[in-house]
Amino acid sequence: MTSRPTRYRSREEDSARWLEFEFRDDDIVISTRSKSGTTWVQMICALLIFRTPDLPRPLPQLSPWLDWLVLPQDELFADLAAQRHRRFIKTHTPLDGVPDDDRVTYIVVARHPLDAAVSLYHQSNNLDRERIARLTGNPSPATPRHLPPLSEWLLDWTESDVEAADDLDSFNGVFHHLTDAWNRKDDPNVVLVHYADLLHDLPGEMRRLAIELGIEITDVSIDALARAATLDAMRSHADEVAPDPAGVLLDRSRFFRTGGSGAGTDALSPAGLAAYRARAADAAPPDLRRWLHRG
Repeated sequence: MTSRPTRYRSREEDSARWLEFEFRDDDIVISTRSKSGTTWVQMICALLIFRTPDLPRPLPQLSPWLDWLVLPQDELFADLAAQRHRRFIKTHTPLDGVPDDDRVTYIVVARHPLDAAVSLYHQSNNLDRERIARLTGNPSPATPRHLPPLSEWLLDWTESDVEAADDLDSFNGVFHHLTDAWNRKDDPNVVLVHYADLLHDLPGEMRRLAIELGIEITDVSIDALARAATLDAMRSHADEVAPDPAGVLLDRSRFFRTGGSGAGTDALSPAGLAAYRARAADAAPPDLRRWLHRG
């Protein structure tokens, strides 16, 4: 018997919403940690499903973040129930917090944890926290203290012992999410995607995802659609693509910052990088680390 999903809660998210959601055949769940390529894979799924870069609605409406408390649950569920296209739904909940349904394809996107952490650092300054607090019903915004320099902040992130359940964007949270997905990689309905592969061979990864999703599409079409899925293309259409249906980003174009790889390792000293690698060795098996840290 399948165990009940783990519940993950924060000021802005509650994975318990998944327990009340009704799946349909061929649903797609995109499960990622923050700043690991969520929007990128949502865009790829949209292009494969609609076969055109002229999407019928803004991407965050086509592919909503189901467990985000900013979006009222009744309205969100009604909108998803009304969708007649193949649904593809975003979550930052690990797979052990989402019901396991054989009809669903679960896509987990991974990025080098240090690069994702650097993006998270910069994203922190692009959020309207007072608006988020109002929309989620919190009495006051979760205003972070003044952020220290990136190298110092990243070292603190690497050394933090915060439990995964208490902060999924912490070191332990990131490695829990990825290790849980890695342990399911042989499941027929779980697909792992690496951010570096999207950077280096976007058309090839789109072809692979089309096959995994059972979508028949020609190579010529893939090549054309891939041009609309580049980071530059998404940045130029940030008003329609950035995950901001409730207006909580201060600048949508800043959501797509540089999008490269290597910023995390560059930001740490040799000692700091050695400390990260030692912790990663304790947090994840060697095969996952080799896959995760390439690129």
